[in-house]
Order: sequence, then C-alpha cells, then structure tokens
Amino acid sequence: MAAELHVELVAADRSVWSGDASLVIARTGSGDIGVMPGHQPLLGVLESGPVTIKTRDGNVVAAVHGGFISFADNKLSLLAEVAELADEIDVQRAERALERAKGDADAAAERRAAVRLRAVTGTH
Repeated sequence: MAAELHVELVAADRSVWSGDASLVIARTGSGDIGVMPGHQPLLGVLESGPVTIKTRDGNVVAAVHGGFISFADNKLSLLAEVAELADEIDVQRAERALERAKGDADAAAERRAAVRLRAVTGTH
C-alpha cells in the first residue's frame, strides 16, 4: 500500500473518526483542498462541506460544519464545530430540514441541511 497519513476527525462533542488514509479532501475558505502523505504543513479554516477520507477499505464521508484543519508530521487533524458521518445522517430528516430552512429563509440552516445531503450522496 502507498504511504498513508493519520487522520483524526473530531467534533466539539466527540471523536467522529480516526484512522489512516491516502487522501483527504475538505473545503477551506480558499476552496477544496486535497491532503496526501508528505503534504506541506497546513493550518486553515474549515468551511461547511463534505469531507472525503480515502482509506484502503473505501471512502469515509462526513458532513462538516466549520472548524479548523491542521497537517504536520503526516498527521491531519480536522477539528469541527459539528461533524456527522454520512451513514449517521437521516436523509428524510435532512430533507425536511432543508425544506423548512428554505421556507424560513434561514441561509445557515439551509446550508447545513444541504451539506448533510451532499455527504450522503457523496457529492462535493
């Protein structure tokens, strides 16, 4: 197997996922970023969006809502305000939340619901 980096995805209230990966794709303030083993040190702000973690067993996808990304010494930390793995997301509940947010013109709630749905469908 090619080189891997160690990844920790942590939300404010829990550790969401930890393991080794060959690539992590996340959304930052300056756009999507891909981090592979040996990447230059990095510190950035996470924007709301799906995070894709490519492991030897497949992809792990999470909906992340704000936080920080840090990479050094082949260790990537994703410190999120809120994070949910795609398989934890209730699709019908997210769809209802999206419709409710659109009706209320609540842009932040609409963005959170849309990110959850994108994480489930695997679209960045």
